[in-house]
Amino acid sequence: MSLEQLFEELRPGAFAIAYRMLGSVSEAEDAVQEAFLRLHRALREGERLESPRAFLSTVVTRLCIDQLRSARARRERYVGEWLPEPLVAGDDADPARQAEVADSLSLAFLVLLESLSPEQRAAFLLREVFDYPYDEIAGIVGKSEANARQLVARARRHVEDAKPRFEASRERREELAQSFFAAASDGDLEALEELLAHDVVLHGDGGGKAPAVAQALHGRRRVARTLLTWVRAAARLAGVSLRRVEVNGQPGATLLDPEGRLVGVMALDIAEGQVQAVRSVVNPDKLRHLGPLSDLGRLLGRGGVRPG
Repeated sequence: MSLEQLFEELRPGAFAIAYRMLGSVSEAEDAVQEAFLRLHRALREGERLESPRAFLSTVVTRLCIDQLRSARARRERYVGEWLPEPLVAGDDADPARQAEVADSLSLAFLVLLESLSPEQRAAFLLREVFDYPYDEIAGIVGKSEANARQLVARARRHVEDAKPRFEASRERREELAQSFFAAASDGDLEALEELLAHDVVLHGDGGGKAPAVAQALHGRRRVARTLLTWVRAAARLAGVSLRRVEVNGQPGATLLDPEGRLVGVMALDIAEGQVQAVRSVVNPDKLRHLGPLSDLGRLLGRGGVRPG
């Protein structure tokens, strides 16, 4: 098998690990690229590898652990809420980016993983999502097997306490999402409130580079009114459109400017027949991998409206 074929075969799995570890497409791609360079070097130097896949998984995971350690200080200085870089299904034919779609890929789950230590995050993902045996996990994270089991157990207890809930039926999720976006587009406050859970949360990530809510908003009335304020602002911008997409395995939408350039991405957490959370990412740094970007600030200024 050629190196190019090996790359194509192993890259999706390596990216799936790296993206869940880092919550960043660009950083995950960098980690995968560096791991492949090391794999190539090892093969070129005649190193005997029992499994290139295991070698790659180990290097990628260790690179991600190092990256998370250095990222913690940056996250503390981040302006506003931090959300992962979204993956939008259908916008990229590259299978590496369309990593196995599951609840473990949701924005809500990736945010929850941020509360784990880098080693806990690695051990938990390798065991609970990718089904690695404990002896392999121990070798990857540089711990004894007993310590690896402890890392997974502690992470599991923490995650179970706050694990996001999702509607089991994909059809039901899509049906509710369709109703949500229709009510928002129609400006129907009452219908929109009925679709929101009483304790619904609205999250926004502008990173200080685009208008967004400064902190999470709670409660169906407040969230519904804020969403309709956003819709009215968008309606005053000629040619701006909403396109339904799947975001990290959950129902969502992209907002596009008149030239079809991306303004933002929104994802919904749906469970128990209602929208439990809405997450909006408008930080341009987190959207570049999805294609040409618009300028939300300029759009709002041109339309003479201010974000709510």
